[in-house]
Amino acid sequence: DEYFTINGKKSNFQVKEFACKDGSDAIKIDDELVEKLQIMRSYFGAAIIINSGYRTSSHNRKVGGSPNSQHLLGKAADIVVKGKSPKVVAEFAKRIGFTGVGTYKNFVHVDTRPTTSYWNG
Repeated sequence: DEYFTINGKKSNFQVKEFACKDGSDAIKIDDELVEKLQIMRSYFGAAIIINSGYRTSSHNRKVGGSPNSQHLLGKAADIVVKGKSPKVVAEFAKRIGFTGVGTYKNFVHVDTRPTTSYWNG
């Protein structure tokens, strides 16, 4: 299994965790996204489950994603941090510089878009 490397160290994240759920081979992943997720993983000391990472345009349409979704660029992840509420996760995500943060009932959307956007789903 292939893990990401950050500053010469193996991260807690495997490339396959970010793969599109439609089973396609293509995976786009933004390095900054993985770096910030690793900071989050280390801070909380808890596993981060990636519900959705990269999405192909056809899969994004199928799941009702925005036509301009950051998932299409590999710059977004919908995550759950074991044992932490979405509100706590979202607040920390903003603190460490995720520019896109969406707080939902059961997960948090984080992304590395060029402009800041925070919302409640």
